[in-house]
Amino acid sequence: MRSPTETAAAPAERSGAADTRTALRLLVCGAADAGKSTLLGQLFDGLQSDLEQGSGIDLAYRHFATPRRAFIAADTPGDEQHTGNIAAAASKSDLAVLLADASKGLLPQTRRNVIIASLMGIRHVMLAVNKIDLVGYERAAFDEICERFRAFAGELGFEQIACVPVCARDGDNVSAGSARTPWYAGPHLLEYLETLDVKDDRTAKPFRMPVEGTDVSQGIHGFAGTLASGSLRPGDEIVVLPSGKTATVQALLGPAGERGSARAGDAVTVAFAGEIDVVPGDMFAALRGRPQVADQFAAHLVWLSDVPLLPERSYLMNINNRTLAATVTELKHRVDVDSLAKLAAKTLAFNEIGVCNLAVAAPVAFDPRSENRATGGFILIDRDSSETVAAGMIDFALRRATNIHHQNITISKVERTMLKQHRPAVLWFTGLSGAGKSTIANLVEAALHARGVHTLLLDGDNVRHSLNRDLGFTEADRVENIRRIGEVAKLMTDAGLIVLCSFISPFQAERRMVRELLAADEFVEIFVDTPLEECIARDPKGLYRRALAGEIKNFTGVDQPYEAPKKPEVRLEAGRKDAETLADEVIESLGRLKIL
Repeated sequence: MRSPTETAAAPAERSGAADTRTALRLLVCGAADAGKSTLLGQLFDGLQSDLEQGSGIDLAYRHFATPRRAFIAADTPGDEQHTGNIAAAASKSDLAVLLADASKGLLPQTRRNVIIASLMGIRHVMLAVNKIDLVGYERAAFDEICERFRAFAGELGFEQIACVPVCARDGDNVSAGSARTPWYAGPHLLEYLETLDVKDDRTAKPFRMPVEGTDVSQGIHGFAGTLASGSLRPGDEIVVLPSGKTATVQALLGPAGERGSARAGDAVTVAFAGEIDVVPGDMFAALRGRPQVADQFAAHLVWLSDVPLLPERSYLMNINNRTLAATVTELKHRVDVDSLAKLAAKTLAFNEIGVCNLAVAAPVAFDPRSENRATGGFILIDRDSSETVAAGMIDFALRRATNIHHQNITISKVERTMLKQHRPAVLWFTGLSGAGKSTIANLVEAALHARGVHTLLLDGDNVRHSLNRDLGFTEADRVENIRRIGEVAKLMTDAGLIVLCSFISPFQAERRMVRELLAADEFVEIFVDTPLEECIARDPKGLYRRALAGEIKNFTGVDQPYEAPKKPEVRLEAGRKDAETLADEVIESLGRLKIL
């Protein structure tokens, strides 16, 4: 249903729609059966539009225009299985149009989508209360839903919150007003979209350009990227972060050649007067009004994986074209999507939203999301599966990230090592409970001690009586258990010792985390490979019997998985050889690895 005065935009008029800086970007989503597809069909009826596939099969971008405005609509399902697509689309949208079924009211997923829109920097939100016909076009039903929505969304800092009653099937209040809702005096949906005043303030913000890579295609050595905010001209002096080096822009090049300026949204190659070290993931920024640089910060996370978040597990963070190791050091709270209450939590499950502290492997340049959404967003990636597990926005840098410095020490690790007849190393014995790890580690340490080698043995049970007595056996607690042991082991290698660590350590990610704490040749993974059936038959502590009877929960091999090493430095066939023979194999391997 279209107004008689509205006509489809001519191709010449639509040419402006390709300019993504001037088109209104909107996210359109709704819970299952809310009527999103029907509404979009009515909205595009009679308009010239193009469909462009998005980042996944369930995300599409529709370019369309009226004589008054051009639009780019991110069309994505609003159910809980598509939260990742919603977050991705929201990060680049000016307005969120959320659909709610008038007969069902606000659903948890609708509230979750509102929170995500707010987190990703959207400042305008509209609730289209669809299927108003199912409640007899009654004003009271609409007012109740709208009042609840405004109360909820009002806590999230939106600049403008709107509600419109629609019947997408018949076109009521979609592209023209409806006589069946005489009590509604506001604009219909399309009128609202055409007249919404959204200021694109990206150009007014300080200059930012994350570097994507080098470019020598036009005969000059430059660095390519897209301006996230601000503007740039030849002759401007900029700073390269995190190094802090400054440089003067000699030339700007676009696809058509040299250009006199660039602004937010432009993809350009920047050439400098003189040589400067720049790598992908660095950020070019204005000398004044610089972004923050830190390796620890607080952030909001939307968890997108079926595998729960585990604090202290090592993930990969992709932020401003840079990928580096990152860990959630503390989960501060989970957000209740119904009440916005802050709930205590040790982990985040699929589709949950939380606030956490993160640490990254090296300082990165960023802006808090409240200052620049373009440079404050990131994703977390699982290091084994390469799955995107979370989308996040940085709230602020943690001050302890910038006011703690390394103290210079006169006697270094090198000097300590020179006093000994061996290199420092961590011998990491991993395997199922009852595999024989502690027995073999004890024999190895005794043999090393007899040779005059300086050692320290860290055993799983012993450590849980002291350093880690506050930890249980959930996945999160096991991750923290290994993190602490890894830090202790690193300190002991700094003292020049060979550290023998006997821990089940069931997760590959945590073993890798310890490996990455050390020098490349200092971590020796020793897989004590004993079949589960033999471990159960041995059962020296009676733990398998109790676990199989349901008396012990989260027991590795029974109701918690063990991830066997893929390429250990040493693999001991503990089910076929006695402990003394296996200990000799370890000693032999230390010679082969030139540790002894």
